[in-house]
Amino acid sequence: MRNKKLIPFDVIQKAIAGEPEAVDTVLRYYTAHIKYLSMYKGYINDDIQDRLKAKLVEAMLKFRFDR
Repeated sequence: MRNKKLIPFDVIQKAIAGEPEAVDTVLRYYTAHIKYLSMYKGYINDDIQDRLKAKLVEAMLKFRFDR
């Protein structure tokens, strides 16, 4: 039984490898949460949103399964 709300493992592996489509899929998955975290005084702060997306991509590219 698969949980359809989760990102498939093969997409995660491809995102970690740096495949652009997979990275975009992960970013789209977390878009709502990133927008929520970037709210400031009732408005979405674009600078914070961009930094959160950049940190997510940076973390994906640094992540390794072999540890």
